[in-house]
Amino acid sequence: MSNDYFSFKQFTVRQGRTAMKVGTDGVLLGLLSAEGLAPRRVLDIGTGTGLVALLLAQRFGQAHIDAVEIDPEAAQQAAENFEASPFALRLAVSLADIAAFRPEAENAYDLVVSNPPYFADSLLNPDHRRATARHTITLSYNQLARSASRLLAPDGRFAVIVPTDMLARLADECAAVGLWPVKRTTVRTNPRKPPKRVVVEFERRQPEVVVDGELTIESAPQCYTPEFARLTADYYLR
Repeated sequence: MSNDYFSFKQFTVRQGRTAMKVGTDGVLLGLLSAEGLAPRRVLDIGTGTGLVALLLAQRFGQAHIDAVEIDPEAAQQAAENFEASPFALRLAVSLADIAAFRPEAENAYDLVVSNPPYFADSLLNPDHRRATARHTITLSYNQLARSASRLLAPDGRFAVIVPTDMLARLADECAAVGLWPVKRTTVRTNPRKPPKRVVVEFERRQPEVVVDGELTIESAPQCYTPEFARLTADYYLR
């Protein structure tokens, strides 16, 4: 997915000026989060190209989606992708640090999502923009959890995709602000490899049982599993 654009069935994501390109992580977050819900107000933290916001706009036809991005070039490209989409009237992007982002009303969003930077303790990428996008130097899990708690409606849901080995760290930060996991979906690239990603969803209530699921992307190289094919059927061109 390293071209200057990536076309979906209902929209195109241009990505030539963004540090992080369209990837499977964003697709998974956009399509797995909030299943069975009907959010009316959605916030995408660290939108990048705007991919997750666009997927959610297609999924939830009545939702207004705000997106926040700290990188000026990425924010501008997301704005252009939004404007060129069929959902332009329901999408808005703000150039801001999420810690300073102030919507008209706090605790206002039915759904908050983020595909955040995920390298916490590793060597920084020498490219500053890629380091910002990939490493938790401007958006730590602590800041992400506190921002989600501040902006989430009382009965809202917070959805994140992270590496499986970072799940416990994220869950601890969320617990500290009163957000508890209600659903986890682990993701394997193929049946022979251990899960590398997990989409986890939090709410303010602490459930008796957390719903656990699993998704495998490929059954063989370049051969999608039926489950992944069904998930992406309305979005991927092929």
